[in-house]
Amino acid sequence: MLLRLSTLFVRTLREDPADAEVASHRLLVRAGYIRRAAPGIYTWLPLGLRVLAKVEAIVREEMEGVAAQEVHFPALLPREPYETTGRWTEYGPNLFRLKDRRDAEYLLAPTHEEMFTLLVKDLYSSYKDLPVTLFQIQTKYRDEARPRAGLIRGREFIMKDAYSFDIDDAGLEASYLAQRGAYERIFTRLGLEYVIVAATSGAMGGSRSEEFLTPTPIGEDTFVRSPGGYAANVEAVVTVVPETIDFTGAPAAHVEDTPGTPTIAALVDLANADHSRTDGREWTAADTLKNVVLAVTQPDGTRELLVVGLPGDREVDLKRLEAALAPAEVEPAGESDFAKNPVLVKGYIGPKSLGRVASGDKKAIRYLLDPRVVEGTSWITGADEAGKHVFDLVAGRDFTADGFIECAEVRAGDPAPDGSGPLELARGIEIGHIFQLGRKYADALGLKVLDVNGKQVTVTMGSYGIGVTRALAALAEANHDDKGLAWPAHVAPAQVHVVATGKDPAVFEAAESIAQTLSSRGFEVLYDDRPKVSPGVKFADAELLGVPLVVVVGRGLADGVIEVRPRVGGESEQVPLEQASDRIAEIIEAL
Repeated sequence: MLLRLSTLFVRTLREDPADAEVASHRLLVRAGYIRRAAPGIYTWLPLGLRVLAKVEAIVREEMEGVAAQEVHFPALLPREPYETTGRWTEYGPNLFRLKDRRDAEYLLAPTHEEMFTLLVKDLYSSYKDLPVTLFQIQTKYRDEARPRAGLIRGREFIMKDAYSFDIDDAGLEASYLAQRGAYERIFTRLGLEYVIVAATSGAMGGSRSEEFLTPTPIGEDTFVRSPGGYAANVEAVVTVVPETIDFTGAPAAHVEDTPGTPTIAALVDLANADHSRTDGREWTAADTLKNVVLAVTQPDGTRELLVVGLPGDREVDLKRLEAALAPAEVEPAGESDFAKNPVLVKGYIGPKSLGRVASGDKKAIRYLLDPRVVEGTSWITGADEAGKHVFDLVAGRDFTADGFIECAEVRAGDPAPDGSGPLELARGIEIGHIFQLGRKYADALGLKVLDVNGKQVTVTMGSYGIGVTRALAALAEANHDDKGLAWPAHVAPAQVHVVATGKDPAVFEAAESIAQTLSSRGFEVLYDDRPKVSPGVKFADAELLGVPLVVVVGRGLADGVIEVRPRVGGESEQVPLEQASDRIAEIIEAL
Protein backbone atom coordinates (compact mmCIF):
# COMPACT_ATOMS: atom_id res chain seq x y z
CA MET A 1 0.00 0.00 0.00
CA LEU A 2 1.44 3.33 -1.10
CA LEU A 3 0.30 6.75 0.15
CA ARG A 4 1.64 9.79 -1.68
CA LEU A 5 1.91 13.04 0.23
CA SER A 6 1.36 14.95 -3.01
CA THR A 7 -2.22 13.66 -3.15
CA LEU A 8 -2.93 12.60 0.43
CA PHE A 9 -5.71 14.58 2.11
CA VAL A 10 -3.56 16.11 4.85
CA ARG A 11 -2.26 19.53 5.85
CA THR A 12 0.27 19.85 8.64
CA LEU A 13 0.35 22.93 10.85
CA ARG A 14 3.37 24.72 12.27
CA GLU A 15 1.43 26.38 15.12
CA ASP A 16 -0.42 24.69 17.95
CA PRO A 17 -4.23 24.98 17.95
CA ALA A 18 -5.36 27.64 20.39
CA ASP A 19 -7.52 25.27 22.45
CA ALA A 20 -4.92 22.49 22.79
CA GLU A 21 -4.03 21.72 26.41
CA VAL A 22 -2.11 18.47 26.10
CA ALA A 23 0.44 16.99 23.69
CA SER A 24 -1.87 14.42 22.10
CA HIS A 25 -4.45 17.07 21.23
CA ARG A 26 -1.82 19.47 19.92
CA LEU A 27 0.05 16.95 17.78
CA LEU A 28 -2.90 15.01 16.39
CA VAL A 29 -4.34 18.27 15.06
CA ARG A 30 -1.01 19.66 13.83
CA ALA A 31 -0.12 16.41 12.07
CA GLY A 32 -3.46 16.28 10.26
CA TYR A 33 -4.91 13.21 11.96
CA ILE A 34 -8.02 14.98 13.29
CA ARG A 35 -9.72 18.37 12.90
CA ARG A 36 -11.99 20.10 15.37
CA ALA A 37 -15.64 20.29 14.26
CA ALA A 38 -17.05 21.69 17.53
CA PRO A 39 -16.05 21.61 21.20
CA GLY A 40 -15.33 17.97 22.07
CA ILE A 41 -16.20 16.79 18.52
CA TYR A 42 -13.60 15.87 15.91
CA THR A 43 -13.43 14.94 12.23
CA TRP A 44 -11.16 12.00 11.46
CA LEU A 45 -8.82 12.43 8.49
CA PRO A 46 -7.17 9.61 6.47
CA LEU A 47 -4.04 9.22 8.61
CA GLY A 48 -6.06 9.31 11.83
CA LEU A 49 -8.46 6.68 10.51
CA ARG A 50 -5.57 4.40 9.65
CA VAL A 51 -4.28 4.51 13.24
CA LEU A 52 -7.80 4.14 14.62
CA ALA A 53 -8.41 1.06 12.45
CA LYS A 54 -5.27 -0.60 13.77
CA VAL A 55 -6.29 0.04 17.38
CA GLU A 56 -9.76 -1.35 16.65
CA ALA A 57 -8.26 -4.42 14.94
CA ILE A 58 -6.28 -5.33 18.07
CA VAL A 59 -9.41 -4.90 20.19
CA ARG A 60 -11.46 -7.07 17.82
CA GLU A 61 -8.88 -9.84 17.71
CA GLU A 62 -8.71 -10.12 21.48
CA MET A 63 -12.49 -9.93 21.89
CA GLU A 64 -12.95 -12.71 19.37
CA GLY A 65 -10.18 -14.62 21.16
CA VAL A 66 -12.46 -14.93 24.22
CA ALA A 67 -15.46 -15.93 22.07
CA ALA A 68 -17.13 -12.50 22.13
CA GLN A 69 -19.31 -11.92 19.05
CA GLU A 70 -19.59 -8.55 17.35
CA VAL A 71 -22.89 -6.73 16.81
CA HIS A 72 -23.65 -3.12 16.00
CA PHE A 73 -26.42 -1.03 17.48
CA PRO A 74 -27.69 2.34 16.31
CA ALA A 75 -26.51 5.41 18.17
CA LEU A 76 -29.99 6.97 17.99
CA LEU A 77 -32.15 5.14 20.52
CA PRO A 78 -35.72 5.37 21.83
CA ARG A 79 -36.41 6.77 25.28
CA GLU A 80 -38.47 3.88 26.64
CA PRO A 81 -35.75 1.35 27.63
CA TYR A 82 -33.77 4.07 29.40
CA GLU A 83 -36.92 5.24 31.14
CA THR A 84 -37.51 1.69 32.35
CA THR A 85 -34.05 1.45 33.93
CA GLY A 86 -34.23 5.00 35.32
CA ARG A 87 -31.25 6.23 33.35
CA TRP A 88 -33.25 8.67 31.22
CA THR A 89 -33.37 10.73 34.41
CA GLU A 90 -30.17 9.55 36.11
CA TYR A 91 -27.93 10.73 33.31
CA GLY A 92 -29.22 14.25 33.88
CA PRO A 93 -27.70 16.92 31.63
CA ASN A 94 -25.03 14.52 30.31
CA LEU A 95 -27.59 12.95 27.98
CA PHE A 96 -28.27 14.27 24.48
CA ARG A 97 -32.07 14.18 24.13
CA LEU A 98 -34.08 14.94 21.00
CA LYS A 99 -37.52 14.52 19.42
CA ASP A 100 -38.56 13.37 15.99
CA ARG A 101 -41.23 15.08 13.88
CA ARG A 102 -43.93 13.15 15.75
CA ASP A 103 -42.63 14.33 19.12
CA ALA A 104 -41.36 10.86 20.05
CA GLU A 105 -38.33 11.19 22.34
CA TYR A 106 -34.91 9.74 21.56
CA LEU A 107 -31.37 9.93 22.89
CA LEU A 108 -27.89 9.72 21.46
CA ALA A 109 -26.53 6.70 23.30
CA PRO A 110 -23.86 7.27 25.95
CA THR A 111 -23.78 3.50 26.47
CA HIS A 112 -25.88 0.51 25.39
CA GLU A 113 -26.65 -1.75 28.39
CA GLU A 114 -30.38 -1.53 27.77
CA MET A 115 -30.13 -2.42 24.08
CA PHE A 116 -27.84 -5.41 24.62
CA THR A 117 -30.17 -6.69 27.34
CA LEU A 118 -33.26 -6.36 25.16
CA LEU A 119 -31.54 -8.02 22.20
CA VAL A 120 -30.66 -11.11 24.25
CA LYS A 121 -34.17 -11.13 25.75
CA ASP A 122 -35.61 -11.07 22.22
CA LEU A 123 -33.55 -14.00 20.95
CA TYR A 124 -32.68 -16.24 23.90
CA SER A 125 -34.93 -18.08 26.35
CA SER A 126 -33.02 -21.07 27.76
CA TYR A 127 -29.96 -21.79 29.89
CA LYS A 128 -28.76 -23.78 26.88
CA ASP A 129 -28.24 -20.49 25.03
CA LEU A 130 -25.85 -19.22 27.69
CA PRO A 131 -23.19 -18.09 28.30
CA VAL A 132 -22.88 -15.54 25.53
CA THR A 133 -20.75 -12.41 25.22
CA LEU A 134 -21.53 -9.71 22.67
CA PHE A 135 -19.56 -6.61 21.81
CA GLN A 136 -19.59 -3.63 19.50
CA ILE A 137 -17.29 -0.80 18.52
CA GLN A 138 -19.60 2.17 18.30
CA THR A 139 -19.77 5.96 18.54
CA LYS A 140 -21.09 7.26 21.88
CA TYR A 141 -22.31 10.67 22.97
CA ARG A 142 -22.15 12.49 26.30
CA ASP A 143 -22.90 16.15 26.77
CA GLU A 144 -19.74 16.94 28.72
CA ALA A 145 -19.98 20.26 30.49
CA ARG A 146 -16.28 20.95 29.89
CA PRO A 147 -14.87 18.88 27.03
CA ARG A 148 -11.09 19.08 27.15
CA ALA A 149 -7.80 17.57 26.06
CA GLY A 150 -8.92 16.69 22.55
CA LEU A 151 -9.89 13.03 22.32
CA ILE A 152 -9.36 12.36 26.02
CA ARG A 153 -12.62 13.97 27.11
CA GLY A 154 -14.95 14.57 24.18
CA ARG A 155 -18.67 14.76 23.57
CA GLU A 156 -18.52 12.21 20.75
CA PHE A 157 -16.15 9.26 21.09
CA ILE A 158 -15.66 5.67 19.97
CA MET A 159 -15.98 2.93 22.54
CA LYS A 160 -15.79 -0.83 22.56
CA ASP A 161 -18.47 -2.13 24.88
CA ALA A 162 -19.00 -5.80 25.59
CA TYR A 163 -21.62 -7.55 27.71
CA SER A 164 -21.62 -11.07 29.11
CA PHE A 165 -24.80 -12.98 29.89
CA ASP A 166 -24.65 -15.94 32.29
CA ILE A 167 -27.07 -18.18 34.11
CA ASP A 168 -25.45 -17.72 37.53
CA ASP A 169 -22.81 -15.83 39.51
CA ALA A 170 -20.13 -18.45 38.91
CA GLY A 171 -20.60 -17.96 35.18
CA LEU A 172 -20.38 -14.19 35.59
CA GLU A 173 -17.10 -14.55 37.48
CA ALA A 174 -15.66 -16.68 34.67
CA SER A 175 -16.81 -14.21 32.01
CA TYR A 176 -15.43 -11.29 33.99
CA LEU A 177 -12.02 -12.90 34.36
CA ALA A 178 -11.93 -13.78 30.65
CA GLN A 179 -12.60 -10.15 29.74
CA ARG A 180 -10.08 -8.93 32.30
CA GLY A 181 -7.42 -11.13 30.71
CA ALA A 182 -8.36 -9.92 27.23
CA TYR A 183 -7.96 -6.32 28.38
CA GLU A 184 -4.49 -7.04 29.69
CA ARG A 185 -3.53 -8.50 26.33
CA ILE A 186 -5.09 -5.59 24.41
CA PHE A 187 -3.21 -2.91 26.31
CA THR A 188 0.02 -4.92 26.22
CA ARG A 189 -0.27 -5.27 22.45
CA LEU A 190 -1.05 -1.59 22.07
CA GLY A 191 2.08 -0.79 24.05
CA LEU A 192 0.21 1.12 26.75
CA GLU A 193 1.44 0.94 30.32
CA TYR A 194 -1.55 0.18 32.52
CA VAL A 195 -2.52 -0.23 36.15
CA ILE A 196 -5.64 -2.15 37.22
CA VAL A 197 -7.34 -0.37 40.10
CA ALA A 198 -10.44 -0.97 42.18
CA ALA A 199 -13.17 1.46 41.20
CA THR A 200 -16.70 2.52 42.09
CA SER A 201 -19.62 1.34 39.98
CA GLY A 202 -21.41 4.68 40.01
CA ALA A 203 -24.62 4.89 37.98
CA MET A 204 -23.72 1.63 36.21
CA GLY A 205 -24.38 -0.39 39.34
CA GLY A 206 -22.98 -3.82 40.10
CA SER A 207 -20.97 -5.60 42.73
CA ARG A 208 -17.42 -5.33 41.34
CA SER A 209 -15.70 -2.72 39.27
CA GLU A 210 -12.13 -2.23 38.07
CA GLU A 211 -10.52 0.44 35.91
CA PHE A 212 -7.54 0.16 33.61
CA LEU A 213 -5.54 3.38 33.86
CA THR A 214 -2.48 4.40 31.91
CA PRO A 215 -0.26 6.53 34.18
CA THR A 216 0.42 10.05 32.90
CA PRO A 217 0.77 13.45 34.59
CA ILE A 218 -2.02 14.87 32.41
CA GLY A 219 -4.54 12.20 33.48
CA GLU A 220 -7.87 13.27 34.94
CA ASP A 221 -8.07 10.31 37.31
CA THR A 222 -6.13 10.13 40.55
CA PHE A 223 -5.30 6.67 41.78
CA VAL A 224 -3.36 5.21 44.68
CA ARG A 225 -1.10 2.23 45.13
CA SER A 226 0.82 0.75 48.03
CA PRO A 227 4.09 -1.17 48.32
CA GLY A 228 2.06 -4.30 49.06
CA GLY A 229 0.06 -4.18 45.82
CA TYR A 230 -3.14 -2.35 46.74
CA ALA A 231 -4.39 -0.13 43.89
CA ALA A 232 -7.59 1.85 43.62
CA ASN A 233 -9.11 4.85 41.95
CA VAL A 234 -9.16 7.58 44.57
CA GLU A 235 -12.97 7.51 44.57
CA ALA A 236 -12.90 3.88 45.68
CA VAL A 237 -10.41 4.24 48.55
CA VAL A 238 -11.91 3.22 51.88
CA THR A 239 -10.70 5.06 54.95
CA VAL A 240 -8.98 3.06 57.66
CA VAL A 241 -11.31 3.73 60.59
CA PRO A 242 -9.70 4.40 63.99
CA GLU A 243 -10.78 2.50 67.07
CA THR A 244 -13.48 4.12 69.18
CA ILE A 245 -12.31 5.91 72.30
CA ASP A 246 -13.66 5.55 75.82
CA PHE A 247 -14.85 9.03 76.70
CA THR A 248 -15.53 8.28 80.36
CA GLY A 249 -14.02 11.16 82.30
CA ALA A 250 -13.60 13.37 79.23
CA PRO A 251 -14.12 17.07 80.06
CA ALA A 252 -17.50 18.57 79.33
CA ALA A 253 -17.95 20.53 76.15
CA HIS A 254 -17.58 24.29 76.64
CA VAL A 255 -18.14 27.27 74.37
CA GLU A 256 -15.36 29.85 74.07
CA ASP A 257 -15.11 33.24 72.42
CA THR A 258 -13.07 32.91 69.23
CA PRO A 259 -13.50 36.22 67.41
CA GLY A 260 -12.20 36.55 63.86
CA THR A 261 -11.71 32.82 63.27
CA PRO A 262 -13.79 31.80 60.24
CA THR A 263 -10.89 29.72 58.92
CA ILE A 264 -9.23 26.63 60.37
CA ALA A 265 -5.80 28.31 60.41
CA ALA A 266 -7.08 31.30 62.37
CA LEU A 267 -8.92 29.05 64.81
CA VAL A 268 -5.83 26.91 65.50
CA ASP A 269 -3.69 30.01 66.10
CA LEU A 270 -6.19 31.47 68.56
CA ALA A 271 -6.72 28.14 70.33
CA ASN A 272 -2.98 27.81 70.92
CA ALA A 273 -2.71 31.40 72.09
CA ASP A 274 -5.74 31.52 74.43
CA HIS A 275 -6.82 27.93 75.18
CA SER A 276 -3.82 25.75 75.84
CA ARG A 277 -4.32 21.99 75.93
CA THR A 278 -4.00 20.20 79.27
CA ASP A 279 -1.68 17.56 77.77
CA GLY A 280 0.89 20.16 76.75
CA ARG A 281 0.87 19.62 73.00
CA GLU A 282 -0.31 22.25 70.56
CA TRP A 283 -3.64 22.26 68.82
CA THR A 284 -3.49 21.35 65.12
CA ALA A 285 -5.98 21.48 62.28
CA ALA A 286 -6.57 17.74 62.82
CA ASP A 287 -8.16 18.57 66.19
CA THR A 288 -10.87 20.66 64.55
CA LEU A 289 -14.12 19.44 63.01
CA LYS A 290 -14.82 21.31 59.81
CA ASN A 291 -18.45 21.33 58.61
CA VAL A 292 -18.72 21.93 54.87
CA VAL A 293 -22.04 22.91 53.31
CA LEU A 294 -22.76 21.48 49.88
CA ALA A 295 -25.65 21.57 47.43
CA VAL A 296 -26.74 18.21 46.01
CA THR A 297 -28.80 18.15 42.80
CA GLN A 298 -30.57 14.93 41.88
CA PRO A 299 -31.05 13.98 38.20
CA ASP A 300 -34.70 15.06 38.41
CA GLY A 301 -33.60 18.56 39.44
CA THR A 302 -34.37 18.21 43.16
CA ARG A 303 -31.84 20.22 45.15
CA GLU A 304 -30.99 19.86 48.83
CA LEU A 305 -28.27 20.91 51.20
CA LEU A 306 -25.86 18.47 52.76
CA VAL A 307 -23.31 19.19 55.47
CA VAL A 308 -20.22 17.02 55.73
CA GLY A 309 -18.14 16.98 58.93
CA LEU A 310 -14.48 16.07 58.57
CA PRO A 311 -11.16 16.75 60.31
CA GLY A 312 -9.99 20.29 59.65
CA ASP A 313 -6.71 19.18 58.09
CA ARG A 314 -8.62 17.50 55.24
CA GLU A 315 -10.49 18.96 52.27
CA VAL A 316 -13.62 17.58 50.64
CA ASP A 317 -12.78 15.83 47.36
CA LEU A 318 -15.78 16.57 45.14
CA LYS A 319 -15.06 13.61 42.85
CA ARG A 320 -15.11 11.23 45.80
CA LEU A 321 -18.27 12.89 47.09
CA GLU A 322 -20.02 12.63 43.72
CA ALA A 323 -19.01 8.98 43.47
CA ALA A 324 -20.57 8.37 46.89
CA LEU A 325 -23.76 10.22 45.94
CA ALA A 326 -24.04 9.13 42.28
CA PRO A 327 -25.95 9.91 40.15
CA ALA A 328 -26.42 13.25 41.93
CA GLU A 329 -24.25 16.28 41.14
CA VAL A 330 -22.57 18.23 43.93
CA GLU A 331 -21.28 21.79 44.28
CA PRO A 332 -20.37 24.07 47.18
CA ALA A 333 -23.38 25.88 48.67
CA GLY A 334 -23.83 29.44 47.48
CA GLU A 335 -24.64 32.66 49.29
CA SER A 336 -28.35 32.22 48.58
CA ASP A 337 -28.26 28.85 50.35
CA PHE A 338 -26.84 30.45 53.49
CA ALA A 339 -29.36 33.28 53.26
CA LYS A 340 -32.23 30.78 53.19
CA ASN A 341 -30.79 28.87 56.16
CA PRO A 342 -29.71 31.35 58.84
CA VAL A 343 -29.05 28.47 61.22
CA LEU A 344 -25.89 27.91 59.16
CA VAL A 345 -23.50 30.55 60.49
CA LYS A 346 -20.77 30.68 57.88
CA GLY A 347 -17.39 29.84 59.39
CA TYR A 348 -18.91 28.77 62.72
CA ILE A 349 -21.20 25.84 61.83
CA GLY A 350 -21.48 23.16 64.48
CA PRO A 351 -23.07 19.70 64.57
CA LYS A 352 -25.78 20.71 67.03
CA SER A 353 -27.47 23.07 64.56
CA LEU A 354 -27.83 20.52 61.84
CA GLY A 355 -30.70 18.55 63.29
CA ARG A 356 -32.82 21.68 63.51
CA VAL A 357 -35.48 22.41 60.93
CA ALA A 358 -34.12 24.81 58.35
CA SER A 359 -36.19 27.95 58.17
CA GLY A 360 -37.96 28.54 54.91
CA ASP A 361 -38.35 24.95 53.67
CA LYS A 362 -39.22 23.07 56.89
CA LYS A 363 -36.65 20.44 56.08
CA ALA A 364 -33.81 19.21 58.26
CA ILE A 365 -30.34 19.42 56.76
CA ARG A 366 -28.67 16.06 56.30
CA TYR A 367 -25.38 15.68 58.20
CA LEU A 368 -22.77 13.05 57.32
CA LEU A 369 -19.37 12.46 58.91
CA ASP A 370 -15.99 11.37 57.69
CA PRO A 371 -15.29 7.82 59.02
CA ARG A 372 -12.41 9.18 61.14
CA VAL A 373 -14.93 10.95 63.38
CA VAL A 374 -15.50 7.88 65.54
CA GLU A 375 -17.21 7.66 68.87
CA GLY A 376 -15.14 9.18 71.67
CA THR A 377 -13.09 11.54 69.49
CA SER A 378 -12.98 15.10 70.83
CA TRP A 379 -13.14 18.20 68.64
CA ILE A 380 -13.09 21.95 68.40
CA THR A 381 -15.93 22.99 66.13
CA GLY A 382 -18.40 25.76 65.48
CA ALA A 383 -20.85 26.85 68.15
CA ASP A 384 -23.40 28.09 65.59
CA GLU A 385 -22.75 31.66 66.58
CA ALA A 386 -20.38 34.12 64.97
CA GLY A 387 -17.14 34.43 66.93
CA LYS A 388 -17.71 31.32 69.06
CA HIS A 389 -16.45 27.73 68.97
CA VAL A 390 -17.11 24.78 71.21
CA PHE A 391 -14.16 22.85 72.67
CA ASP A 392 -14.08 19.22 73.83
CA LEU A 393 -17.17 18.27 71.83
CA VAL A 394 -17.19 14.47 71.88
CA ALA A 395 -18.63 12.36 69.06
CA GLY A 396 -21.26 9.95 70.34
CA ARG A 397 -21.66 11.84 73.60
CA ASP A 398 -22.42 15.38 72.45
CA PHE A 399 -23.47 14.87 68.85
CA THR A 400 -24.39 12.27 66.27
CA ALA A 401 -24.99 12.39 62.54
CA ASP A 402 -27.17 10.78 59.87
CA GLY A 403 -24.35 8.50 58.79
CA PHE A 404 -20.85 8.43 57.34
CA ILE A 405 -19.52 9.22 53.88
CA GLU A 406 -16.22 8.74 52.03
CA CYS A 407 -15.47 12.18 50.64
CA ALA A 408 -12.31 13.50 52.29
CA GLU A 409 -9.21 13.91 50.17
CA VAL A 410 -6.84 10.95 50.08
CA ARG A 411 -3.25 11.92 50.78
CA ALA A 412 0.11 10.33 50.12
CA GLY A 413 1.14 8.41 53.22
CA ASP A 414 -2.41 7.43 54.24
CA PRO A 415 -2.57 3.74 55.17
CA ALA A 416 -3.84 1.31 52.54
CA PRO A 417 -7.19 -0.24 53.54
CA ASP A 418 -5.74 -3.75 53.28
CA GLY A 419 -2.78 -2.97 55.53
CA SER A 420 -0.25 -3.23 52.69
CA GLY A 421 1.58 -0.01 53.51
CA PRO A 422 1.37 3.74 52.91
CA LEU A 423 -0.37 4.99 49.79
CA GLU A 424 1.30 6.90 47.00
CA LEU A 425 -0.74 9.02 44.59
CA ALA A 426 -0.46 9.14 40.81
CA ARG A 427 -2.51 10.35 37.88
CA GLY A 428 -3.76 8.41 34.89
CA ILE A 429 -6.12 8.26 31.93
CA GLU A 430 -8.95 5.73 32.17
CA ILE A 431 -8.68 3.50 29.09
CA GLY A 432 -10.88 0.62 30.21
CA HIS A 433 -13.50 -0.23 32.81
CA ILE A 434 -15.04 -3.59 33.65
CA PHE A 435 -18.10 -4.25 35.83
CA GLN A 436 -19.93 -7.16 37.31
CA LEU A 437 -23.37 -5.68 36.70
CA GLY A 438 -25.26 -8.59 38.18
CA ARG A 439 -29.02 -8.48 37.59
CA LYS A 440 -29.73 -4.73 37.67
CA TYR A 441 -30.58 -4.39 33.97
CA ALA A 442 -31.93 -7.91 33.54
CA ASP A 443 -34.35 -7.30 36.41
CA ALA A 444 -35.45 -3.92 35.08
CA LEU A 445 -36.00 -5.21 31.53
CA GLY A 446 -37.26 -8.70 32.33
CA LEU A 447 -34.40 -10.77 30.92
CA LYS A 448 -35.16 -14.29 32.17
CA VAL A 449 -34.44 -17.75 30.82
CA LEU A 450 -35.51 -21.25 31.80
CA ASP A 451 -32.94 -23.07 33.91
CA VAL A 452 -32.14 -26.80 33.86
CA ASN A 453 -35.21 -27.45 36.01
CA GLY A 454 -37.54 -25.48 33.75
CA LYS A 455 -37.76 -22.61 36.21
CA GLN A 456 -37.43 -19.01 35.08
CA VAL A 457 -34.31 -17.32 36.42
CA THR A 458 -32.92 -13.83 35.90
CA VAL A 459 -29.77 -13.66 33.80
CA THR A 460 -26.67 -12.08 35.35
CA MET A 461 -24.56 -9.66 33.34
CA GLY A 462 -21.12 -8.13 33.07
CA SER A 463 -20.15 -4.94 31.25
CA TYR A 464 -16.73 -4.23 29.75
CA GLY A 465 -15.73 -0.97 28.08
CA ILE A 466 -12.65 0.35 26.30
CA GLY A 467 -12.34 3.95 25.19
CA VAL A 468 -10.94 3.31 21.71
CA THR A 469 -10.37 6.93 20.72
CA ARG A 470 -9.11 7.69 24.22
CA ALA A 471 -6.64 4.80 23.95
CA LEU A 472 -5.38 6.30 20.70
CA ALA A 473 -4.91 9.66 22.43
CA ALA A 474 -3.11 7.90 25.30
CA LEU A 475 -0.74 6.31 22.77
CA ALA A 476 -0.02 9.75 21.33
CA GLU A 477 0.62 11.09 24.84
CA ALA A 478 3.07 8.29 25.54
CA ASN A 479 4.82 8.36 22.15
CA HIS A 480 5.98 11.83 21.14
CA ASP A 481 8.83 14.26 21.54
CA ASP A 482 9.22 17.98 21.02
CA LYS A 483 9.26 17.46 17.24
CA GLY A 484 6.10 15.45 16.83
CA LEU A 485 4.46 12.05 17.12
CA ALA A 486 6.44 8.81 17.28
CA TRP A 487 3.99 5.97 16.78
CA PRO A 488 4.78 2.37 17.74
CA ALA A 489 5.09 0.32 14.54
CA HIS A 490 1.93 -1.73 15.17
CA VAL A 491 -0.40 1.31 15.15
CA ALA A 492 1.46 3.76 12.90
CA PRO A 493 -0.40 4.91 9.76
CA ALA A 494 2.46 3.50 7.67
CA GLN A 495 5.52 1.38 8.37
CA VAL A 496 8.02 3.51 6.48
CA HIS A 497 8.15 7.13 5.35
CA VAL A 498 10.20 7.62 2.17
CA VAL A 499 11.38 11.21 1.68
CA ALA A 500 12.71 12.44 -1.68
CA THR A 501 14.75 15.65 -1.20
CA GLY A 502 16.16 18.18 -3.65
CA LYS A 503 15.29 18.75 -7.31
CA ASP A 504 17.30 16.08 -9.07
CA PRO A 505 14.95 13.82 -11.10
CA ALA A 506 17.23 10.89 -10.31
CA VAL A 507 16.41 11.31 -6.61
CA PHE A 508 12.69 11.07 -7.29
CA GLU A 509 13.17 8.10 -9.60
CA ALA A 510 15.15 6.22 -6.95
CA ALA A 511 12.68 7.12 -4.19
CA GLU A 512 9.76 6.07 -6.39
CA SER A 513 11.43 2.73 -7.09
CA ILE A 514 12.06 2.08 -3.38
CA ALA A 515 8.51 3.06 -2.43
CA GLN A 516 6.95 0.92 -5.17
CA THR A 517 9.12 -2.10 -4.34
CA LEU A 518 8.31 -1.95 -0.64
CA SER A 519 4.61 -1.53 -1.39
CA SER A 520 4.63 -4.52 -3.74
CA ARG A 521 6.19 -6.57 -0.96
CA GLY A 522 3.21 -5.79 1.27
CA PHE A 523 4.59 -2.93 3.35
CA GLU A 524 2.67 0.25 4.12
CA VAL A 525 4.58 3.15 2.62
CA LEU A 526 4.10 6.90 3.00
CA TYR A 527 6.01 8.57 0.19
CA ASP A 528 6.81 12.30 0.27
CA ASP A 529 6.91 12.90 -3.46
CA ARG A 530 6.09 16.62 -3.33
CA PRO A 531 8.31 18.20 -6.01
CA LYS A 532 8.51 21.81 -4.86
CA VAL A 533 8.74 21.40 -1.08
CA SER A 534 12.04 22.11 0.66
CA PRO A 535 13.97 19.37 2.47
CA GLY A 536 13.53 21.24 5.76
CA VAL A 537 9.73 21.16 5.47
CA LYS A 538 9.77 17.50 4.45
CA PHE A 539 11.96 16.54 7.39
CA ALA A 540 9.76 18.55 9.80
CA ASP A 541 6.66 16.80 8.44
CA ALA A 542 8.29 13.38 8.79
CA GLU A 543 9.06 14.12 12.44
CA LEU A 544 5.57 15.50 13.05
CA LEU A 545 3.71 12.62 11.38
CA GLY A 546 5.61 10.04 13.44
CA VAL A 547 6.01 7.05 11.10
CA PRO A 548 8.56 4.80 12.88
CA LEU A 549 11.10 4.48 10.05
CA VAL A 550 12.23 7.30 7.73
CA VAL A 551 14.13 6.71 4.49
CA VAL A 552 15.85 9.75 3.00
CA VAL A 553 16.79 9.74 -0.68
CA GLY A 554 18.85 12.83 -1.41
CA ARG A 555 22.42 14.00 -1.72
CA GLY A 556 23.87 10.62 -0.83
CA LEU A 557 22.43 9.17 -4.01
CA ALA A 558 25.42 10.61 -5.88
CA ASP A 559 27.53 8.17 -3.86
CA GLY A 560 25.04 5.36 -4.36
CA VAL A 561 23.60 5.39 -0.83
CA ILE A 562 20.39 6.34 0.91
CA GLU A 563 19.83 7.11 4.60
CA VAL A 564 17.63 4.98 6.83
CA ARG A 565 16.84 6.32 10.29
CA PRO A 566 14.35 5.45 13.01
CA ARG A 567 11.97 8.23 14.02
CA VAL A 568 13.24 8.07 17.59
CA GLY A 569 16.26 6.33 19.11
CA GLY A 570 18.73 4.23 17.22
CA GLU A 571 21.38 5.26 14.75
CA SER A 572 20.89 6.39 11.17
CA GLU A 573 22.34 4.02 8.61
CA GLN A 574 23.78 4.59 5.15
CA VAL A 575 22.56 1.80 2.87
CA PRO A 576 23.72 1.10 -0.70
CA LEU A 577 20.92 1.82 -3.16
CA GLU A 578 20.94 -1.69 -4.63
CA GLN A 579 20.41 -3.17 -1.14
CA ALA A 580 17.91 -0.55 0.01
CA SER A 581 14.63 -2.45 -0.30
CA ASP A 582 15.96 -5.62 1.36
CA ARG A 583 17.59 -3.71 4.23
CA ILE A 584 14.52 -1.53 4.82
CA ALA A 585 12.27 -4.61 4.83
CA GLU A 586 14.60 -6.25 7.34
CA ILE A 587 14.45 -3.21 9.65
CA ILE A 588 10.67 -2.91 9.37
CA GLU A 589 10.16 -6.55 10.27
CA ALA A 590 12.36 -6.10 13.35
CA LEU A 591 10.34 -3.12 14.65
